[in-house]
Amino acid sequence: MKQLARFAIAALLLALPLTACNSDDLPPASQYTSLQGQILDGVSNKPIADAIVTVDTVLTATTDANGKFTIDKVPSGVLDYTVQAKGYKVVTSSITADPGKPLQLNVPLDRETSS
Repeated sequence: MKQLARFAIAALLLALPLTACNSDDLPPASQYTSLQGQILDGVSNKPIADAIVTVDTVLTATTDANGKFTIDKVPSGVLDYTVQAKGYKVVTSSITADPGKPLQLNVPLDRETSS
């Protein structure tokens, strides 16, 4: 009987590290979405190349010549984002992303005013 109890305790102690491998900090893959969009001049509606889009201070993308960008594997939920481009005011805002549904983000930027 003592041997069976020792075996059960040893099995529990060996299984304990395996349960620590399950990290609930990371969302499952089904809770990701993709974010794509276009950054435009707020007055002329022309695309802005080389604008930097940052999501949750970690994910970034730079717009192409057409002002377009894509960020894959964005966690769903409320996302804080920042858009900045040379000669334009920085835009900071939030948007909600649903899991598995691609998210479109089109942002017009205002030019910085000269002082």
